[in-house]
Amino acid sequence: MNHRRDFLKTALAALPAAALARTNEVRLGAQSYSFRDRDLAGAIAGYQATGLKYVELFSGHIEPTGTREKPVSRDEIRKWRLETPFKHFEDAAAKIRAGGLTLVAYNYSFREDFTDPEIARGFEIAKALGVEWITASSNVTTAKRIDPFAKKAKIMVGMHNHSRIAPNEFATPQNFADAMAGTSEYIRINLDIGHFCAANFDPVEYLDKHHDRILTLHIKDRKKNQGDNMPFGQGDTPIRQVLQLLKTKGYDNPPMIEYEYKAPDTVAEVKKCADFCRAALA
Repeated sequence: MNHRRDFLKTALAALPAAALARTNEVRLGAQSYSFRDRDLAGAIAGYQATGLKYVELFSGHIEPTGTREKPVSRDEIRKWRLETPFKHFEDAAAKIRAGGLTLVAYNYSFREDFTDPEIARGFEIAKALGVEWITASSNVTTAKRIDPFAKKAKIMVGMHNHSRIAPNEFATPQNFADAMAGTSEYIRINLDIGHFCAANFDPVEYLDKHHDRILTLHIKDRKKNQGDNMPFGQGDTPIRQVLQLLKTKGYDNPPMIEYEYKAPDTVAEVKKCADFCRAALA
């Protein structure tokens, strides 16, 4: 694996600026969860330092999270969502855009315990942020509850998968098929290629077959068989093949880096992830 990483590092260093510019065909960005160890201002600075322009906004960057000693309760966060003025979200979006970034989607994870007003509020928050897409670590059965709200708001929702195969959770191709069966075109997929690989499915084949139902991709590297998160290029996830598929076929499914492996410097690691992706695209 070191040979692969060294090759990409050397290839990137050798590329002329014009070749790097061609990666703009693919809207490479990051889930702001990658910068979860800092506040919104710190996350914006992280994007600027890594050269990534496209943002999928993690709800934890604009919602109260509490502390390890005193986390925010479920009732408290529901109350906060329902009562916080829209100006809070409008101001957050303005800060992101003032930083030279493009806000692509908002991560608001509808679950079975959401009330109808809380579901509706998610779409109102998305509108206040000025996004047309929501990504959600949701339940399979929740998709049918969300659908009428999504249709009314005209905002698409991409269901996010994890690797753990469990009842009513997203992990397998069949889970996505079950969620979308009988729903409108507003119920879509947010495909995490690392988790998909860890669950022993092929993200390249799935993307090629279902790109028209996929909103965004989460890019991470994991080992197969529920293996660990790894630095890019050291796991089993076919990141390069996925990015090349986007580029060669012109699929507009923005790939969002989601940094999750352990390292001491978040910004430095996200930059390494971004450099790996740029080399793979170029």
